[in-house]
Amino acid sequence: MYSHILIDLDDTLWDFKKNSKIAMQEIFNDYELIKYYDSFESFYDIYMLKNHQLWDQYSKGEITKDFLSLERFLYPLRIAGCENIELAKTLGTDFLYRTTQQTNLVEGAIELLEYLKEKKYNLSIISNGFIEVQYTKLRRSGLLPYFSNIFLSEEVGYQKPDIRFFQAVLAKLSTKSTECIVIGDNIQTDIQGANNANIDAIFYNREGCGLLNVSLDACIVDKLLQINTIL
Repeated sequence: MYSHILIDLDDTLWDFKKNSKIAMQEIFNDYELIKYYDSFESFYDIYMLKNHQLWDQYSKGEITKDFLSLERFLYPLRIAGCENIELAKTLGTDFLYRTTQQTNLVEGAIELLEYLKEKKYNLSIISNGFIEVQYTKLRRSGLLPYFSNIFLSEEVGYQKPDIRFFQAVLAKLSTKSTECIVIGDNIQTDIQGANNANIDAIFYNREGCGLLNVSLDACIVDKLLQINTIL
């Protein structure tokens, strides 16, 4: 019987893809990046590909937060022939602020949290996201009141999927792995991390990923409200 539910934030509850794209469109327009790219979509595609690679490296501890924050904007500028570090820094800072102003949630997020709250589960956020934006996102989007604990990798000292992240969470909660379950949309950081720590998991397969060649020990749902039938 579970007493604690550990839930990822970005793209599990808070719609990172939608919110970040809105913020990025504003950045593109306000900083006139059209001078470097023919369209917003061409800029955004290059940014997203690099951003995904950098976050993968960051979760593995291969790069620092500062490098990620700078390189994800410097890279698309560099590709367009602009090696402007100060502009990249400015874009990075402004982007983080603008994302916190967005409040779009994944479909079914509030309904799921209401259900879990009614069932008396102890709910915690587990995230690799940056301190300076995650708390603001939780407050502005109305998610914060549902959670008793917020575990961010910068504060914990380790990042998902590092087993030490999950061990630190269990210690803070004074609970056992068998009394917890993880809900997340990322196979590597959320699900593999939970598996490594012997914590049960629910994989929110939001993107409809093919899983034929993936070793995964988790329940799989493609809509959040399907979790209501599991817990």
